Amino acid sequence: MTNPNLGTGSTWRLLHQDEEIARLTVTETDMPWVFAEVQTFPGFEEFRPLFAGQERALEEGEWERADAHGDRIRGSLTLTPPDGSPVAEYMLRVYEDGTAGWRWYADQAAAVS
Repeated sequence: MTNPNLGTGSTWRLLHQDEEIARLTVTETDMPWVFAEVQTFPGFEEFRPLFAGQERALEEGEWERADAHGDRIRGSLTLTPPDGSPVAEYMLRVYEDGTAGWRWYADQAAAVS
């Protein structure tokens, strides 16, 4: 059975509190990663430095710093698939070229096992 959340053209949302700050439109899946085009909204600008910092840390092999950025992203933002239910855990990278890649777990039990 194909997951409808992963089909090309599916739209995910990135929320800060109840405000949609980005829309992620799926372009490809290469499990466990999902890739998308990103449409940002004004609220996203506050978080752009976190994503940029995460990328710099990854490029420099600074894994603890990259993880710290990821923790701040997940602690501040909610990722939701097309059905609108928030995912329990995710790893999201938003790139300067307007694309994104992420992995996710639908429930917390799966995330920790």
